[in-house]
Amino acid sequence: MEPTATAATLPRSLEEIRAEFPILAREVGGQPIAYLDNGATAQKPLAVIETLDRFWREHNANVHRGVHTLSEEATSLYESARTTIASHIGADPREVVFTRNATEALNLVAYSWGREHVGEGDRILLTDMEHHSNIVPWWQLAAERGAEIDWAPIDEEGRLDVDGFAKLLERGPKLISIAHVSNVLGTINPVADLARMARDAGAIVVVDGAQAAPKLPLDMAELDADFYAFTGHKAYGPTGIGVLYGRRALLDSMQPFIGGGSMIKKVQRDSITWAEVPAKFEGGTPPIAEAIGLGAAIGWIDELGIEAIHAAEVELSAYAHERLSAVEGLILFGPPPGDDRGGIFSFVFDGIHGHDLAEILDRHGVAVRAGHHCAHILMDHLGVPATARASVAVYNTPAEIDRLVEGLADAKRIFQI
Repeated sequence: MEPTATAATLPRSLEEIRAEFPILAREVGGQPIAYLDNGATAQKPLAVIETLDRFWREHNANVHRGVHTLSEEATSLYESARTTIASHIGADPREVVFTRNATEALNLVAYSWGREHVGEGDRILLTDMEHHSNIVPWWQLAAERGAEIDWAPIDEEGRLDVDGFAKLLERGPKLISIAHVSNVLGTINPVADLARMARDAGAIVVVDGAQAAPKLPLDMAELDADFYAFTGHKAYGPTGIGVLYGRRALLDSMQPFIGGGSMIKKVQRDSITWAEVPAKFEGGTPPIAEAIGLGAAIGWIDELGIEAIHAAEVELSAYAHERLSAVEGLILFGPPPGDDRGGIFSFVFDGIHGHDLAEILDRHGVAVRAGHHCAHILMDHLGVPATARASVAVYNTPAEIDRLVEGLADAKRIFQI
């Protein structure tokens, strides 16, 4: 059965929500765009667009240390965004570090914590479903320090093999790093349970939350991770801004990642004193407008209600899974609909490359992603070089899923399969 236009718990109708996204009025291929590439970047509501425009028009200045009006206004807006984000994830503002993206946040942990604590013979535990951003920093660290990486397996439906994960914990890893939501499979990992297991084994817990932040309620105390990274542009905010949450005691103990202005208290010829966190990790002029824009995006999410956003996605995802599963010849990866499945759908047709699928869908005005999705190890596990990927957001509709399925039927016709 086709779902209603939106989950009943959302405070506004789907039509009203869509009207807040000007880009959804664009036409591609002579019809309104059906934007299903939200796993790569989400579109931005007017609340974000207008906040950015207002900053550039009325408040643009560098933050901190300036005593003139514009600088004080910019600083207030910048730090208010930090407070908004901290409240959203149940953290102290001093535990929220602004970065350029989730990739930089993960690299920061690998550099500033990892190089101090990981040594020869130590072990790092990852999973087979990780994005390259949650592999490469740890691979570099392991190569530099003589450490070893273990890989937790996934099952046939794309879920983490928790028993296999537990066995690898018996090897005593110094650190585990895991995706909260797989960017290919849509799998939602039980982070709180995994963190408890890892903590019992004496490991530090790092979470790549890039795909989770726009979809799931986040409470750092409940998740019990030591570090949690996410990015703004997938959470209806600007590009060029990310967030690293870190436990205050760990951040206090770590060396800076980037040296320069803003991250120091005093520089002398023979000594340097670092600034307090989070400034210690925000060297140079930060992404001021972008942070303020992300604050507006998180405020917009809070106004709609993240639980309601999640409920709407679950409803639409069940419909998408039903429609895609019924397409003859299509192989759909990831778990079936349920509490551990988000709105990310990777699929292949035997004999049609993902890039060809994406190009044909674009003729129908349907935007999807195609390629290896920065997940070579997972592609090897799935036995495919690439997939096409559709990913939904709060503004997507059942009709757009129908257009996706119609476009897939056209691809089958063109390739005669």
